This record gives sequence, structure tokens and C-alpha cells, in this order.
Amino acid sequence: MSLLTSLARLRALEEGIAQPIATVRHCHLSERPMVLIPLRMSGEAAAPLAAMLGTRRDDPRLLVVTQPRNRDLRFAWTADLAAELLPYIGSFLAGTETVERKNADPYERVLDAPQILVPNQAGIAFVRLLGRSTRFRRADGPYPVPETVPLLGRWLTYFGERAAHPGSSLMTAATEELGRHWASGQSGLEDANLAALMAWITTGPSDDAEDPLVWPPAGPATDPGFDAEVLATAIEAGAAERITEALRGQLEPTWRLMWQAVDLLRGLPEGASVEQRWEQDRGSFSAMAAHIAEGAPPQARRDGAVAAASRLARMERAQAAYEVQRAYDDPLVMAEYRLTGEAFAGEVVETEPEHSEGEGRSRKLRPLVVVKTDDPVRLAPGTALGTPQRRAQGAQLVEARDGLVTVKITKGMGRGKTPAPGSVPEVGERVCYTSLTDDFQGSPALPEAEATPWTHGGPPREYTPSDEDALEEWS
Repeated sequence: MSLLTSLARLRALEEGIAQPIATVRHCHLSERPMVLIPLRMSGEAAAPLAAMLGTRRDDPRLLVVTQPRNRDLRFAWTADLAAELLPYIGSFLAGTETVERKNADPYERVLDAPQILVPNQAGIAFVRLLGRSTRFRRADGPYPVPETVPLLGRWLTYFGERAAHPGSSLMTAATEELGRHWASGQSGLEDANLAALMAWITTGPSDDAEDPLVWPPAGPATDPGFDAEVLATAIEAGAAERITEALRGQLEPTWRLMWQAVDLLRGLPEGASVEQRWEQDRGSFSAMAAHIAEGAPPQARRDGAVAAASRLARMERAQAAYEVQRAYDDPLVMAEYRLTGEAFAGEVVETEPEHSEGEGRSRKLRPLVVVKTDDPVRLAPGTALGTPQRRAQGAQLVEARDGLVTVKITKGMGRGKTPAPGSVPEVGERVCYTSLTDDFQGSPALPEAEATPWTHGGPPREYTPSDEDALEEWS
């Protein structure tokens, strides 16, 4: 947790209301998101109990396993889930665009992509585990399942794994995104309670928000009291209608909270870099759809050594890019780096637009800008700098002394003998410079899955009986 976030939490505790820690929204929000709230049976890691899902707040679809220990009913439930999710996913495959790339063949990318919203990180983990438990199943042989079940498993695995990719919005947890934009007066662990976090953001902390009788858990685990007093007796009695209505009562409050969370996030303006990350999501989704259409086998259960190293390197690059993008998009995020001396902001007090270095043909235009700042500058002379105000521009720190920082602009002034209009800050303009480089801006969004088809990094292997043996909870 950063220092400014810690201060925001203390202020939230003092004032009794969550404090904003972002001025823009750092995630994409679809016009037609699929809200999914899964519940699992207590004591069973991947045994589904129920799910409420849908793309419209006034039309939720409830799916219930009335006898969770019955294997056939569990797979029938999964087939029902596939009947809801697969058409939604497939509806985004019709419209495509051709994306040109330097030194590579063009590729087809969907115009839009599906987005699945779940209440919390535990919901993402359950989706990923459900995908692992179903993607190796077969429609023939022993223990056959409907054909849509393994296909759904492959998609759930993909969305679950993609959720771990920094900056991805294909599958997001409401608590995660809310916590990225508001700081409550409770711990990070308590923020995993959607009802409690929403109360902090909207009205302030409330005892009712932590009362499972008023606001049941957002899943996938259910309240132990509900399990013992309501669910267990209904299951033993074989009362399907009682089970369905009891689970509806557990899910409907979270359903309302999920759409309220969507409204809160949609109320923030979208960050400038969100669209670029969504293009990358669309490219990844397009490549996954292409691999499935080509008849490729399911994703491998685990990475090999080389694939794991490659995956880790990609994730580290994506994380670094995401952190820089957030800082460039949001002054509140950039404030963290100003506090540590990695960035500074201030007013331009002097400029030398036509300053140059070298002579003759080697002469290069290098305008100088002097910025007056109150921020601590802990950067060495020669440090490469970027600026959110002019993202295509590169600069270099010349000197920092007595609150005056001299910056040399090295690129982004045009190709003329004098700087292009607007490329050099004017006296009186407020600017921000940082050692966080923004070189990734403007790079083409590559279809990640084209290079690493299964998000695990290596080529998928064929199905083997050991895969099915590993999923004893479903056998």
C-alpha cells in the first residue's frame, strides 16, 4: 500500500466515507457487460451450487443445482451456464477489422469483446477452477457431457487466466476495481466484502453491510449459518423449489450491488490509455477464438519451464506498462511518484525554444525549459524524462537546483529548424515531468494469444486420461 493510499484510508476513517484515489477510470466498461455471481457448495472447491448472471440489471437469470452432490445435475447446470455464456461470447465474433503491423502479417481483430464482471477475486478463482474442471471433458466415452461443456471450460479458463494480466478488462472483480479508485477506512481484507466496500463509498460504514442476513456473502462461498439452517435441510428434504428460492434470496442483494458498482465506475471519465489496453484485450480474445475455430486442443494444465519464463516476462512488462499508463492518465496516481522524487510538477518560468547542440550537419534542435517546483527531485542529470502533457515528447534532465529544474527536450518538436507550434511549453504553463517512460504509447496492439495461444505460454498438449483423473471432484 502506498503512502498516499494509507493517508486516504486514515482520512476515510476520520470522515466516515471512502476517499477517491483516482480522478479517472482505469478499466474499460462494456456497454453490455455480463454480470456473473457464482456460488459453490461448501467444502467443495469446484462444485457449483448456483449462479445469477445476465447483461441487464432488470433481467437476471438464475441457475441452480438442486442436488449439488449429483454429478449429472452438476453437468446439466454447466450446460445451462454454457447456454447463457457461449451465445454472449459468440455475439462479439461477427464484426472484425484488419490490423496492419510492421514486419509482420496483418491479423483480424474483433470490433468489440465480451466483458465478464464478478463480485471479487474469489469469484475469478472459482471461474478458473470451473474451467479447469470442464475443459478436458468429452461428449463421448465414459461419463459423457454435453458438447458445450468442454467448450465453456476452455473459455472460462481463458477469461480466468486473462484476469491476471495487468490492465486487462475482459474479466474483472468489482471489489478490485472499486478499491483501485476509492480508499475505504477498513483493511484490504475487509474490502473483499462487496457490501461493506460499497457502504463505505456511498453512505459510510454500516453494521448492516456486514450482517449476512441483510447482505449475504457475494460468493462463491455461502454463509455457514445459511448452509446449516436453510440449505442443508432443504437439500435433505429434496425440496427443489425451496432450494431455488433460498439461493435466489442469497444472490439478489449481490446482483443489485454489482450494478450499483457498475454505475459508480461508469460515473468516472475513462482514462486516456484504457482504449489501448482494450485493443490488446480484443486482440487476445480474437486469437483465442481463432485457435478454437481451428480445432486446437484445450489449454495445457501447466507451463513448461520455457513457457513459464516467457509468461512471467510478459506479465512483468505488462505490469510496468500499466503502472506508467495509470500515472500518465491520472494526476492522483502521478502524485505518488512526485512524493518519491521520480516525478516533479511546476510552472515553466523560462524557455529557450531554439537552443541547439552541435554544428553544421550534426546540429540538433534541443529546446531548454526551466521549471519551478516545490517537489523533491531525486533524479540524476541525464535521466530520460517523459511528460503526460506531451506524450510523444522525450526529454532529459539537465540540472536541478534550488527548486529550479532545467529540462532539455530531445524529441517530439517536429523536423523543422524551429520547434513545431505547441511542442515547447510556454512560460506560465504548468507541466509535469517524470522518469517513468511512456515509450509503449502508440505501439500496435498485438494479439497476445497469437504468440502464446493458450495464455500459459507454450503449445497445448493433447488430452490424456490423467487430466480426467485429476478432476475427481467432478467424476
